[in-house]
Amino acid sequence: MNIPPVVKGLLIINIAAYIIAELIGTGYAAYFSLWYYDTQYFRIWQPITYMFMHSGLSHIFFNMFALWMFGSIMEQVWGSRRFLIYYLVCGLGAGASQEILQALGFLNPMACCVGASGAVYGVLLAFGLTFPNDKMFIIPIPFPIKAKYFIGFYIIVEILSMGSSDGVAHYAHLGGMLFGAIFIFVWLGTKYRRRNNYQNTYSNTSSYDKNGGDGAEGFSKIINMFKGKQKPKMTITYGDREKDYSYNAQKKQDNEEIDRILDKVRNGGYSCLTKEEKETLFKASQK
Repeated sequence: MNIPPVVKGLLIINIAAYIIAELIGTGYAAYFSLWYYDTQYFRIWQPITYMFMHSGLSHIFFNMFALWMFGSIMEQVWGSRRFLIYYLVCGLGAGASQEILQALGFLNPMACCVGASGAVYGVLLAFGLTFPNDKMFIIPIPFPIKAKYFIGFYIIVEILSMGSSDGVAHYAHLGGMLFGAIFIFVWLGTKYRRRNNYQNTYSNTSSYDKNGGDGAEGFSKIINMFKGKQKPKMTITYGDREKDYSYNAQKKQDNEEIDRILDKVRNGGYSCLTKEEKETLFKASQK
């Protein structure tokens, strides 16, 4: 699978920052890590730079592996701009959660936070909501499990690990997922209010619309939103009705093809798409 541009850029920046930190030493890493805002070590750039700092080889390896594995799919489905915005929101949300809990006294104010984990956990959440029934092989589990169970397991582990002294920012991980979830549903709500006249197969049939969002199929809205906004109907002012008819026929055919691909994704997962279908879905997400 080709690595899309945003994920590729994030991988390069993270790996380069890790190598520089290893060469220069811990002082460099501490300077760009996220410290509590009321300490002498805090700097204005740290809420961004901390996302690219890592505490060890295993830390950066698992973060970058998850970013490559899940982020590449989400960027192809959502488009590069939307994916980058979402990734940064999750990373900033994870850092904000750390700062808030330090201010409230739940965390040591002299503890610093590093790593892309908060943003990556947000990407995991987005994948689980978008492809809940996609089956994955996870070592050492000898059988495939659905994405929604995989993501749910991670959430439970993070919740149970809160308050532990293992040196892992579990609150930040959950914060990244929380901000990601809020962003997804607020973003969806805004886009759907703006497109309330758009014909939408998923929104007419999903349990989310009819029953308040109590089923996994309701999250298919997240896929459907990336069809793009409905373009205004082309008006031919010089009387050539044949061109107007051809445009509308082509538009209907394009929408039917997108619906067919999204149906295929819902039933069999993103991995079952052909190369041509993935390209069609990606191009539609850019409109």
